[in-house]
Amino acid sequence: MKIELIDEVLEALLFVSGDGIAVGDVAELLGMQTSEIKASVSRLKKKYGGKCGIHLITYGGKIQLGTNPAYADAVALVLNPVKEKELSTAALETVAIIAYKQPITRLEVEQIRGVNCDYAIQLLLKHNLIEVAGRRDAVGKPLLFGTTDVFLKRFQIDDITQLPDYEMLLESIKILEEKTANAVPATEVSIYNEFEIPDEETPDFLADEDNLQKIE
Repeated sequence: MKIELIDEVLEALLFVSGDGIAVGDVAELLGMQTSEIKASVSRLKKKYGGKCGIHLITYGGKIQLGTNPAYADAVALVLNPVKEKELSTAALETVAIIAYKQPITRLEVEQIRGVNCDYAIQLLLKHNLIEVAGRRDAVGKPLLFGTTDVFLKRFQIDDITQLPDYEMLLESIKILEEKTANAVPATEVSIYNEFEIPDEETPDFLADEDNLQKIE
């Protein structure tokens, strides 16, 4: 098969698929060498790169057409009437720990973060960024968590070996968390600050009761 034809066939497959497809599967089903498909991927990455609205992304041995991250806000504005909230700093810190320490239990994540991680883990499971990878051979058989292909795709890396330095990443998240806290003080967020809460008056039907205690 000519080089131009390989590129065009792969381009068509990616467009029709929508989801990620394994390079090995494409090579096998087309009766070609994996190296030929990888060479085609490299050429298409140059075509779908830079300022192009569509990018060719690779993750976990898979390839997929996706939107240019530079235009994410505009795409979301048009396609999502109510834009989905970004992952919280707590969730980002949690998934970072799981990515570097996987497979890891919830308790081990909490020991590193120093806070309860139930909500963050549930959020990450909901977004399919992590998955149950088994159970620890210990008392209670706690669940083990690991990252998914969706995690690789979202953070645009081929595999977890491409993750940045662990300590540097956690320090960056800590700085981001501090900036967020300083930008929106908690006293400004509370809905109760807009109103003066009056002292409670004893209802008429309790006026004659003794030993009433005020709940603070």
